[in-house]
Amino acid sequence: MLHHERTLFDGWRSQTISLYMTLVGYGVLAGIPVISTAWAVQLGFTDVQTGRVAGADLGGLSFGAVLASLLVARINRRLLVVIAAAVAMGANGLCMVFVDYEQVVWLRFLAGTGSGVYTAIAVANLGASSRPARAYNIMLFCFAFTQAAEMYALPRLSMDAIYGVFIAAYALGLLFLRWVPARPAEPGLEVEVEVQDPEVGVIVEHRHVPAAVPWLCLAAIALTYVNIGAYWTYIELATARAGLEASWVSGVLVWVSLMSILGCLFATIISNRFGLLRPLLVTLLVHATVVGMLAFGITNVTFFISVYTFNFLWIFIDVYQMATVANVDHSGRFASLLPAAQGLGQIVGPNLAASALALGNGYDPVFQLCAAASLAALAIYAGLYVRLRRTLPALADAP
Repeated sequence: MLHHERTLFDGWRSQTISLYMTLVGYGVLAGIPVISTAWAVQLGFTDVQTGRVAGADLGGLSFGAVLASLLVARINRRLLVVIAAAVAMGANGLCMVFVDYEQVVWLRFLAGTGSGVYTAIAVANLGASSRPARAYNIMLFCFAFTQAAEMYALPRLSMDAIYGVFIAAYALGLLFLRWVPARPAEPGLEVEVEVQDPEVGVIVEHRHVPAAVPWLCLAAIALTYVNIGAYWTYIELATARAGLEASWVSGVLVWVSLMSILGCLFATIISNRFGLLRPLLVTLLVHATVVGMLAFGITNVTFFISVYTFNFLWIFIDVYQMATVANVDHSGRFASLLPAAQGLGQIVGPNLAASALALGNGYDPVFQLCAAASLAALAIYAGLYVRLRRTLPALADAP
């Protein structure tokens, strides 16, 4: 089994500020269905333009996380947080002034870049704790409440007020900057494994992890977020085109966010018993099924089943994927790329979906795309699991 030692990243101050920063950094991701609707309704963007703007914002998240991965092990993390927050706040402020589509696309990319650096540092700090699966589970538990709050509150706000909420959230986080650990605790791509020695009992050995392992995980994460990005950007608009009652759909989206809470509880119980990778394989298969079913028609029943199951399993996927990367990397280099992989999927997913819509074939190809992306991620993880069972079984079945 894997062996973990406590570090400064396990302290309550580090955990608290890191959790807060992830919730702020993922704010647009959490609220993208209603924010997309606000862009369409309040600013007059077409469905295709809305997908491009969402892709720019969440693609900036990916770009910012890549920047963070290059700097997080070398530069004081507090300085990076200040710069990232300033960029995000400035870009959100400019969005209140410039509202044309061409301007908004670039400003949302800039805002996403700031949030990407900001979020990547927080995610890397959580992953550097001695129990990354627990840390990410708590993060996603809190994310469920944040998501529900955004689904409820943001539709009641003007576009400027939505931007103002994000600015205030970044500013508040800077008040607790000293709680952010400045440097990584230890190098990465190495795991400590407890093995039984016949003479001295249990000993701890250091095992090198091939760089291909975290890179394959990051590629699979990007694919799962192609699914999530396309689905979550367009689900509300798709129901509107299908003729479902808007007020009912809005209410479902609020309450469905709380399904993530149950997801957190079940994810911990299941991973403690079966590890991370095996439940992930099953989860991705079911996820592909519930998004693909909408390609055969959107009704009240199919929407309800799909969106509830989607959100419930989204938490499983994130906990298992993120903890797997964190288990092999304690420097923050690969862990900070988690938002990059997510953001890459988030820019590719909405843009592929927007391109499909531009062809005039409706929303059926969008949900087919979502299912295909999840199945591709499933194939990567299945191959990775088989390989690790032969070479590093402790990591393959790590909780």
